[in-house]
Amino acid sequence: MSRNILVTGGARGIGKGIAKAFLTNGDRVLIADLGIRSSWKYDLSTESDLNDAAEELKELGSVDAINLDVTEFESCLSAVMQMVEDAGSLDVLVNNAGIVDSGPIDAFPEANWDRVFEVNVKGIYNMTRAALPYLRESEDSAIVNTASIAGKRGSANMSCYCASKFAVIGLTQSLAQELAQSGIRVNAVCPGIVGTAMWFDHLMANQGEEAFDAAMARRIPLQRPQTIGDIGEAVVYLASAKNVTGISMNVAGGLEMN
Repeated sequence: MSRNILVTGGARGIGKGIAKAFLTNGDRVLIADLGIRSSWKYDLSTESDLNDAAEELKELGSVDAINLDVTEFESCLSAVMQMVEDAGSLDVLVNNAGIVDSGPIDAFPEANWDRVFEVNVKGIYNMTRAALPYLRESEDSAIVNTASIAGKRGSANMSCYCASKFAVIGLTQSLAQELAQSGIRVNAVCPGIVGTAMWFDHLMANQGEEAFDAAMARRIPLQRPQTIGDIGEAVVYLASAKNVTGISMNVAGGLEMN
């Protein structure tokens, strides 16, 4: 039976891959993302990205798009209400929106620290609060949060991002315990290294796709970077497995094993 899926950060990258996987599965999807250009270390999604993604994904099934800022509760509520009004229900919430910044702790701007946590952690808090009344009405409801292998092992000069993703895993486990009696399963996916704007425009800026692939072949046991399709496949599983809750699944080609 098809379900109604809301994916935040769905205009491109991992979020777009997640949306594609659900559509291929026969589900209805609402992709939600920033609709205005936002200044950050790398270009974030725009309204054009969001509209282009929706047009492309329509070839696979029923998909709509909405502007969303996960740091604003009213924006989160608007996205949820569009899903419910258009589709009749909300069955799965995928909290995928996130940003990254890096640098030594003694030079890391306080405003950047706050912004990373506002998007990566508070965004999940806002979206979950907005969605819960409707998830509780579903007979097959789930929340999947995008964490990271950076939420399982710290790295130098990545203290802010790692701390935010550790928080996502802790939040996932707490919500899994809290919402189990409501029949809502809560899990997290932990991507390894996916060739998105986070890597190409920030962490490995100016090195190019060929250098990226070569570095990942040396670093990752399965000798390739992860793809948005890999992550989408895992999220569909986590949203569908009937007796799985509270886990944080690595999709990292063996880069992180636990």
